[in-house]
Amino acid sequence: MKSSIAGLVGILALALLAAGHYLGLGWAVGAAMVLAAVFGLGWPHYLGIPAKKTLGSVIALTGAASALTAGMSAGTENLSWTPMYIAVGFGAVMVVQLIRGTGQKHRLESTLGAGAGVAIAGFAGGWVASLRFLGEPGMTLIVAISATVALLSGMLRWPDRVLAPLTIVLSGLAGPLAALLFSDVRIVPAMVLGMLVGAVIAAFHRLRTLAGMSPSRFGMVAAALAPVLSLGTLVYFVEKMILH
Repeated sequence: MKSSIAGLVGILALALLAAGHYLGLGWAVGAAMVLAAVFGLGWPHYLGIPAKKTLGSVIALTGAASALTAGMSAGTENLSWTPMYIAVGFGAVMVVQLIRGTGQKHRLESTLGAGAGVAIAGFAGGWVASLRFLGEPGMTLIVAISATVALLSGMLRWPDRVLAPLTIVLSGLAGPLAALLFSDVRIVPAMVLGMLVGAVIAAFHRLRTLAGMSPSRFGMVAAALAPVLSLGTLVYFVEKMILH
């Protein structure tokens, strides 16, 4: 999958998640669950590890459970169940790795890769928690617009040593602009948030470049969704730090 297509997949996912502020909590929960499930089922294909269906189901269920409980939990700690789901998911990954009969030489790499997928899928619940905590779209739009700018810059066929700093700078500039248009967040926190978003996107882009092309298009879709889902917890906890 080319960088341009991967960027478009990420932008579409951002649009679906950000739309939850306008279409309601049910939409946000459903979108996060679907995206987490797609990511989870595709991630083992991207890594090329054995037991793809079993590990994919574990990752997908972790993300779906995190998003669902973030939408249903009482009180203000909407991600209180997410660490437990990630821990259980990682434990399930280890059990699968212990009982499977193929690929023993790469068992450690498979465990770490699938465990990272469990964490990323669990972070998807942060998008839902952000909606419930804030109730208005300002901070989410800052993250979504900064991430969109970062994904668009990632489509350029430039060396990563040039593209990564450019991505961070452009995202840092997009954050204050989005803050001025859509929220009352101050310029400096918005710039810092935009730069953090750009750094996350640039890091995943570099990892995808180092890993090379995957033979599975399903796996490449999961790789494109990974940075977007990871941003869920970032926006949630940054909101809590800035607003409280």
